[in-house]
Amino acid sequence: MSKRIKVALIGNPNTGKSSVFNLLTGLQQKTGNYPGITVEKKEGFCRLTKELSATIFDLPGTYSLNASSLDENVVIELLMNRKHEDFPDVAVIVADVENIKRNLLLFTQIKDLGIPSILVVNMSDRMWRKGISLDVEMMEQELNTKIVLTSTLKKEGIDTLKTQIANYNQLENSSCLDFRDIDPDYFTSLQKTFPNQSIYKLWLVITQDVNFANIDRNTIQSTNGDHTRSTSFLKRLQQRETIKRYQFINEVLKKSLQINREQATDFQSRLDRILTHRFWGYVIFFVILLTIFQAIYDWSGYPMDVIDSAFVSMSEWAKTNLPSWFVPKLIAEGIIPGLGGVVIFIPQIAILFVFISILEETGYMSRVVFLMDRVLRRFGLSGKSVVPLISGTACAIPAIMATRNIENWKERLITILVTPFTTCSARLPVYLILIALVIPDTRVLGANLQGLVLMGLYLLGFGMALAGAYVLQLVLKLPHKTAFVVEMPNYRIPILRNVGITVYSKTKSFVLEAGKIILAISVLLWVLASNGPSSSFGDAEAIVGQEQGLTQTELEQKISAYKLEQSYLGYVGKFIEPAIAPLGYDWKIGIAIVSSFAAREVFVGTLATIYNVGTDEEDTIKNRMADEVHADGKPVFTLASGMSLMIFYAFAMQCMSTLAIVRKETNSWKWPAIQLVVMTLVAYLAAFATFQVL
Repeated sequence: MSKRIKVALIGNPNTGKSSVFNLLTGLQQKTGNYPGITVEKKEGFCRLTKELSATIFDLPGTYSLNASSLDENVVIELLMNRKHEDFPDVAVIVADVENIKRNLLLFTQIKDLGIPSILVVNMSDRMWRKGISLDVEMMEQELNTKIVLTSTLKKEGIDTLKTQIANYNQLENSSCLDFRDIDPDYFTSLQKTFPNQSIYKLWLVITQDVNFANIDRNTIQSTNGDHTRSTSFLKRLQQRETIKRYQFINEVLKKSLQINREQATDFQSRLDRILTHRFWGYVIFFVILLTIFQAIYDWSGYPMDVIDSAFVSMSEWAKTNLPSWFVPKLIAEGIIPGLGGVVIFIPQIAILFVFISILEETGYMSRVVFLMDRVLRRFGLSGKSVVPLISGTACAIPAIMATRNIENWKERLITILVTPFTTCSARLPVYLILIALVIPDTRVLGANLQGLVLMGLYLLGFGMALAGAYVLQLVLKLPHKTAFVVEMPNYRIPILRNVGITVYSKTKSFVLEAGKIILAISVLLWVLASNGPSSSFGDAEAIVGQEQGLTQTELEQKISAYKLEQSYLGYVGKFIEPAIAPLGYDWKIGIAIVSSFAAREVFVGTLATIYNVGTDEEDTIKNRMADEVHADGKPVFTLASGMSLMIFYAFAMQCMSTLAIVRKETNSWKWPAIQLVVMTLVAYLAAFATFQVL
């Protein structure tokens, strides 16, 4: 039976830690949250030898063990608690070769915890371009560790890293330096008081918001020979510790690292001057956005047609070949159309994630964060709010979790409240089907009009987030602004493997999460639509059959429409129709709006289920929606009603999961309740104005 060890991947942000994780684990990954905390937990599996495998944990990025955020606290508490279920047998610290001095600060701290540690110097393929030469043997000797040079771009050094991890028992556990020299009397007294405890862990307990071995930090300070120490004293000691560590690191680098400045190129600084320019930076960003949304339409047409035809064929086959009783009809008319309404959008969602992943891989996304900080400051948002707002284009849930990096509570609260306005991927299926219905597939100045409308909806959501932030700033009256600090990572060639894994995992997550909800709702909707409270539902054939001059196809469609109207689902829609009629919606759209509160993307699956109940027609969802008419014969989906519906979804909350995560992050139902009411009211009024004007 093979043994499995636990490996923690640790490092500063932008060191390529996730790239190393992807190469070690491939697709054998899963994500979740640490118990009781909304901090993402990435876990993967790796075979090291025939007898040894490893569980790899990709921990949140941290600059040091002096925590300033919830993410960094997770790293410290894990490394300090040997009883933690994820406590590592070996720590792999990933360092960027161009910023190795700063990265070594974290490495020396982890060594002081007595955990077997390996130093990975990543991006080694850039060394020659930057004129960097590294004496690995000398550095290993000075740091009492094993060093592995890796290049995730060229997939070099990973096998060596696996070998070193497998031999973790041979690693030195001794510290790199004796940090107690910063105040010998204080630490000698502390060690005498707690002789059986690690002195560095005690020091972290005193200075950080973490716990270790059930020892209270106040107990430690009060039992120390000099009694309780002031906060200012501890801060001064922390500063001395950092200085001492950097003095040690400087001595190590003098012996083992050389940089030829003449050989190094200055390409990055020249490119930064363009991409972060006060005018051209915004122009370039706008062009990139325009390209993304054009590609979503131009590249996805053929695969979407293939998927659409496949689901139509499956539904047709099921209706023709399966017996006509409850379960087969449910499969043919409820489950298959419902799932098809989500799967059809996989190509467009995948294309969106491809572009987002490439922007992150190249390092351009950090430039966008820096660029947009100039704008967001005027609306009362922290510069760090840019990350949640941008990542909100994928999903509001991880975006709201990302606000934990904002130290000021009120700034964080404002970011949480306005982030759902940004257009997430769940809105994308709604936009795509409605744009295809009501916006002509033509070109304006060479650009696809449908793509321009889609980009406009994204910009509208972002604009409303800014407007909401400005209003909240005035209401909440923020007392202070925090300094904005963002690291500009080096430009990198995108690693296709990383892009592929990101697109696969994000798209898979989207489809599976949406699929679970849609499957349940599709079953519920089909049952509600296939049964009615009165005898009129069962007598539909006899009642509609009295009409004269109808073809067989027209008769079947009339019977289907009458049954739907007399069903339980029809009664729900009719009940809310008076409230939504001023927006241009009928009772069928009302049903879709109510059901999509479970998740926005359910809107399309709901319509797919509704329009396929009790009919043998196998038109696509788009064509069935285009054929829908009001009682007076006018089309339901016009430019006015279609734009009204898109505006409604641009501003409405319509997501139980987001409300749940806001509740968890704010620890109160007050803020999600306010968020739901205000966003729904804004959405209703904006949709009403849009329909009336158009």
